[in-house]
Amino acid sequence: MKSPFFQRRPILLTAAFLLVLAGVATLGLDRDARSAKPPEPAAPPVNVTLARVQQHAMPIYQAGVGTVTPLASVTVKAQIDGQLERVGFTEGQDVKAGQMLAQLDPRTQQAQLQQAQAQKAKDQAQLANARLDLKRYTTLLAQDAATQQQFDTQKTLVAQLDAAVKVDDALIKSAQVQLSFTTIVAPISGRVGARLVDPGNIVHTSDVNGLVVINQIDPIAVVFTLPGEAVQGIHRAQQASRQPLKVQVFTRDDQTLLATGELVLVNNQIDTSNGTVQVKGRFANPTHKLWPGQYLNAHLVLGERENAITVPAAVVQRNQEGTYAYVVNADDTVRMQSIKVALIQDGTAIVDAGLTAGERVVLDGQYKITSGTRVAGAPVSASTAMGGASAAGGSR
Repeated sequence: MKSPFFQRRPILLTAAFLLVLAGVATLGLDRDARSAKPPEPAAPPVNVTLARVQQHAMPIYQAGVGTVTPLASVTVKAQIDGQLERVGFTEGQDVKAGQMLAQLDPRTQQAQLQQAQAQKAKDQAQLANARLDLKRYTTLLAQDAATQQQFDTQKTLVAQLDAAVKVDDALIKSAQVQLSFTTIVAPISGRVGARLVDPGNIVHTSDVNGLVVINQIDPIAVVFTLPGEAVQGIHRAQQASRQPLKVQVFTRDDQTLLATGELVLVNNQIDTSNGTVQVKGRFANPTHKLWPGQYLNAHLVLGERENAITVPAAVVQRNQEGTYAYVVNADDTVRMQSIKVALIQDGTAIVDAGLTAGERVVLDGQYKITSGTRVAGAPVSASTAMGGASAAGGSR
């Protein structure tokens, strides 16, 4: 009879064999795990700034820097010498054409008028008497009681006295004009400036500064310059439009529209010293938003492009083959898209071909990407991007 030990030996051998197999398997798995390469993580997206392609009506214009000027400016001066008795205006206030501005001492001119009137009365009396005598001589000549010479002499005297009365009339009108010059009236409606002469002073026609300056500020004008090569485009726009071309004026940051007026002048020659042409617009100015001497930005609107495809100017990139933009695909990767740019003005590019409204394009960060790069970024509205670009740069 076998002992219990020998009876359990096969079981022990089997268990030991299983433990060895388990160890070998574990060792192999551990070695395989150590020898296997970990997978490389995916590259993170590149952060860029995005914008949407827009489609809307786009005004086409030429932009320049202008100065507000009075539509008319008059330095009021005395037309005769005399003492200033009083003024009839308040400094800095509006006046109407024909309003009395100043009164000079009129006594000298009144005396000259009275003298001319008296001389006319004297000559008229002499003329009346001479005509009676001529009538008598006519009767006497018919009766052979007077000679032809006496008749002719009297007829000549009547003609002389008649001419003297006409001279008197002219002298009276001249004296009346001189008297009217003692009352100085506003030649135009507008805003008066500072009073340049106080009552009591003697004023002269030769005074350079005059009495006061009147500026017409409603309506008012804005004068600005454009490149000389813009003249032909302006002429084409004028011929195509039945109405005067519009002129818009903005604050210097180009953010606030101040007024809209109409083109009244394209100067008749280009300034050869700087290659620019002077342009003037006329504006209604009832609230005095525009003031003489004010600097501002002016846009001469030449027309409007309907349904224009636009992007911020910073989207447009250039290489040896032309212009292009980075367009973001649906999977957030980018592709280099060739585009045709019609015009860039005030930070906005008008694209004729290559882009579609609603597409996402890269506005900033192009130097960090190439075709196929996956990107991420907060979108910036086209209006915000264009406004920033417009404030930072000018039109082209």
